[in-house]
Amino acid sequence: MIKIALTGGIGCGKSTVCNFFTQLNVPVIDTDIISRELVQAHQPALIEIVDYFGSDILLTDGSLNRKLLANKIFKHEQHRQHLESILHPKIRQSVKEKLSTLNCCYAIVAIPLLLETHQQNHYERVLLIDCSEQLQISRTHDRDQRNLNEIKAIIKSQASRQDRIAIADDIIDNSKSLSILESQIKKLHSMYLELCMNQSPT
Repeated sequence: MIKIALTGGIGCGKSTVCNFFTQLNVPVIDTDIISRELVQAHQPALIEIVDYFGSDILLTDGSLNRKLLANKIFKHEQHRQHLESILHPKIRQSVKEKLSTLNCCYAIVAIPLLLETHQQNHYERVLLIDCSEQLQISRTHDRDQRNLNEIKAIIKSQASRQDRIAIADDIIDNSKSLSILESQIKKLHSMYLELCMNQSPT
């Protein structure tokens, strides 16, 4: 099985691309979804987060106040690093377990912070979802209703567009219409299937 890491900056359309691959019956493992599952009420990871950040990080129903946590980690580098030390090993273990259950030609693992967490060498290919910073800003604003300064701070905290392009094996340009996006995905799907068939048996 070929493991393909899908990555891209905030607002580049990673979820949309993942949905298209899912429609093609390609297994997709989304680390953002895993991360959200790990911080559900009473989960061990959430307990560790509360121990470090304090109970004010919780909403009244006991769930994580994600917006408050995001503000804390963007203002303090050591807070971000500690949060990552809690979540990232658990996310990687979950991905490993999910991959071990698959019997397929290839699988997509969506990892927004692939380059930042130095995981690119763990995958056979890196697929980058790319668009301009202006599009990232407008899409994120429309989706999350964040202000411009917040969005720019997030983009600045992530790997640069140039650095992502440098490590990518394949690039999808998500700056045009959905039909053009779908066409690119179908071409890659065909290429990935061909790569699978051409692999030497082990």
